[in-house]
Amino acid sequence: MMATFHQLRRLKPTTALIALIIFIMNNLQSIHATTTTTKMAASATTNQANNPQSCTNPTKFDFLNDLRSKYPHQPVFLQAVEEMALSIEPLFSDPVNGNFYKKAFLYLTEPERTISFHVPWMDDQGVQHVNRGWRVEFSSALGPYKGGLRFHPTVDDGILKFLGFEQIFKNSLTGLPLGGGKGGSDFNPKGKSEGEIRRFCESFMTELCRYIDASTDVPAGDIGVGGREIGYMYGTYKRLANKHGEGVLTGKSPLFGGIHLRPEATGFGTVYMAQHAIEDKLKRSLEGTRCAVSGSGNVAQFASKMLIQLGAKVVCVSDSNGVLVFEGGMTNSDLEQIILAKTVERARLSALETRVSGKYIPDHSPWTLPTLNVDFAFPCATQNEIDGKGANLLIQKGAMGVFEGANLPVTTEGQEVLRAHRDVLYIPGKAANAGGVGVSGLEMSQNASRTYWKREKVDAMLKDMMAGIYQQMKDNAGEDGTLEEGCNRAGFLKVAQALKELGWVY
Repeated sequence: MMATFHQLRRLKPTTALIALIIFIMNNLQSIHATTTTTKMAASATTNQANNPQSCTNPTKFDFLNDLRSKYPHQPVFLQAVEEMALSIEPLFSDPVNGNFYKKAFLYLTEPERTISFHVPWMDDQGVQHVNRGWRVEFSSALGPYKGGLRFHPTVDDGILKFLGFEQIFKNSLTGLPLGGGKGGSDFNPKGKSEGEIRRFCESFMTELCRYIDASTDVPAGDIGVGGREIGYMYGTYKRLANKHGEGVLTGKSPLFGGIHLRPEATGFGTVYMAQHAIEDKLKRSLEGTRCAVSGSGNVAQFASKMLIQLGAKVVCVSDSNGVLVFEGGMTNSDLEQIILAKTVERARLSALETRVSGKYIPDHSPWTLPTLNVDFAFPCATQNEIDGKGANLLIQKGAMGVFEGANLPVTTEGQEVLRAHRDVLYIPGKAANAGGVGVSGLEMSQNASRTYWKREKVDAMLKDMMAGIYQQMKDNAGEDGTLEEGCNRAGFLKVAQALKELGWVY
C-alpha cells in the first residue's frame, strides 16, 4: 500500500485523484468480500451451535461432503439426509449396485426446483406486512410433487428441504403415484384475526397458483395450515383459475371436493401403524397401556382420539409452553375441550386446567417429566423434540415403543439411544404418519374420477394402506434388521428403481 502512495505522488494531480479513487474502490470491494465471507462462516457456525441436535457427522459418507460444504446453514436438512443414509448404509456397499445407489441417493438430495416469493398482506389496522413464501418441488420420479404447506415463524428453505426430502420416501411407501415436495411461509398465524389469516392466504395463493396443478404439484396442509386455511387458498385458486373440482389442493372440505377422514388420517394412521407393530412384535394390544402424546394440534388430537377408542390411556398432550398431564388417562370430555380450545378458541393448554381432569405443568415437555410413566410414546408436535436425554428417560421408564406422528421428532442423539435398544419398537414418521398423505392421494383420485366415497370406505382404505406399509417395513428389514431400517430401505429402493427406469440416474 505504501508503494502505491509513492507512485501516486509522481502523477499529475487530476490523474493521481482518479487513480486514488480506483485504488480505494478496489480495496473496499476486497474488504467487503472478506467481511461477507467471515459473516457467512460465522452464521453457519451459529446455526450449528443453535441446533446442536442437528449437527452432522463429517467422518461418515465421504460422498456427501460436497452437500455438507454447500449447506452448512441448513443443519436439519443435513440431519435428515445423513440419518437416511445411515439407515440404508448396507445398500451403498452392495458389490453390484452400490455405486448406483450412491448416485441415486445424491440425485435425491437436491430439489428439482425451489420457488421463492414474497407474500404481502395487510393487518386489521391497515399496516402492510411482507412475509416469505416457498415451494420446494423435490422429486417427481413417482408422480406429481405432493406435500403440505407449513405456516410458522421457523420456516425457511432449509426446514422445507428437510420436510420435502422426507416426503419423497413417505409418499413412496403409500403405494400411490406421488412425488415429494413441501412448501410454506414464515408467517405466524398465532394471534392473528380471522380476517388477517384470510388476507394472508389469499396473497399466498395469488403467487403459488402459478406453479401448482393436479398433474404437477398438489399441496396440502401442515403446521399452521388446517381446513380453514386450505379453504381460503382454494377459494382464491377458483377465482383466479376458473377451474372447479380440480384436485389441486388436498385437505379440502367435503363440500367442495374434499374427502372424509382427511383431518383424522395422520393421527389415526399413526395409531393403526402402532397397533400393527405392537400386536406383531410384542404380541399384545394397546388396551390398558399408558401412551404419551406430544403436541395438541391436528395429529395429536386424532391420535389421542383413536388411542382412547382402542382402550389405551392417553396420559398427556402438550404445547410449546407446557404439558397437560392426565395421570388416570384422558377422557372423551377432556379431548373435546382440547379440540375446542385449539380449533375454535385458539387458546393455550394452560387455559384449560379448570375445564379438564388433567394437571398443567409449565415449562416441560412429555419427554422431560421424570415421574410420568409411559409404555408407548407418540411424538406428534414438531422436529427434534426428543433428544438423547429424553430418549434415555423413556428407556429408563420401560417404554416399549416410539411412533413418530411428527416429522423427524427424534434428534440424532435420541435415535442413537433407540437404536442401541433394539427391543424397543421405533417407527419413523415416513411410515408412522404416512396416513395423512395417503388419504390426500385418495382425495386426488376421488377428484379425478368425479366421485364421492363414504367415510367407512376411506377408513377401510386407510387401514389397508397402513397394513401394507407395515408389511413393506417388515419384509425389507429381514431377519436381523429393525423396522426403522426396513422403512427407509423400502422407501428408497422404489424411488431409486424409478430413477433408473426413467433414465434419470444410470
